[in-house]
Amino acid sequence: MAYDQPFKPNPDTGSLNANTKKAKDIQPDYWGEIRVNLKDMTAIKVEDGCHVIKLSGWKKLNRSGHTYLQLKVNRWTPEASAPEPQRQQFADDADIPF
Repeated sequence: MAYDQPFKPNPDTGSLNANTKKAKDIQPDYWGEIRVNLKDMTAIKVEDGCHVIKLSGWKKLNRSGHTYLQLKVNRWTPEASAPEPQRQQFADDADIPF
């Protein structure tokens, strides 16, 4: 049976679960983790010495009816736009071919 094996999340996925036992304001509203494969991260943006990893999230319900956020590392990078054709630079009007 598939349920005999422990759950192992896929790389670049995770979740944040609502803290149903929150008693103080200093306790988090959500808790969880995300598994990130850093060796394959090629498009990590660095700002002010910090690595920025984009995340995407989906609001879901678990089997108990509790809300959680399903997370995924957003590895989408826009395709490099086609380079603009270089225009010839002419020194003066005498170099113009017409």
